[in-house]
Amino acid sequence: MSAISLLDWRRRVASMYAEVRANPDPRAAHHAWKVARNQLFATHSESPIPSAERAGFTGLPVADYDPAMRFNVQVDADCEPARIEVVTGTDGVVPFDRVGVVHLPSVGNLDVWWLGSYGGGIFVPIRDTRSDGATYPGGRYVIDTVKGADLGGTDGYLVVDLNFAYNPSCAYDPMWACPLPPPGNTVTVPINAGELMRGPARP
Repeated sequence: MSAISLLDWRRRVASMYAEVRANPDPRAAHHAWKVARNQLFATHSESPIPSAERAGFTGLPVADYDPAMRFNVQVDADCEPARIEVVTGTDGVVPFDRVGVVHLPSVGNLDVWWLGSYGGGIFVPIRDTRSDGATYPGGRYVIDTVKGADLGGTDGYLVVDLNFAYNPSCAYDPMWACPLPPPGNTVTVPINAGELMRGPARP
């Protein structure tokens, strides 16, 4: 891993999400997001796709856009404080503090976490309970602002669009150690939106 190539990766991700937030048409923004991510994953040196597999990479499987999976919701800060500490492969022990909950109609509740280390950032992962291998069983990320994945929101609200849920890097290569959704980010309904799995789901 090169610091300069990682910087370039993060700049491109941040730019991609800035374009998502600026686009008034969520469906068109979602299409552009898919195209940009496929290009990054296929060509960038920091792609989580193992280098030996990139020649055969044909794109990430992503469900068709579903407007019912987009929510602009107020963060409910009336929740008990909680902290989780996650051991990662590159960043050591990463602490997250619960700062609120978002209530998604027909989906369930998701805890909203604040990255409690330098820079900070909002983190909202999700895990559904389906067992058919269609989604990564470890869960997916919807918002991870410290890495640029920010869908927007103002005045105490967050845009939580599950069509933009994406797999963590560890879904592609076991060399990565990723924070996975805790119990407060697990929902009991299948989430037929966002990035799916390439072939059989990995444990």
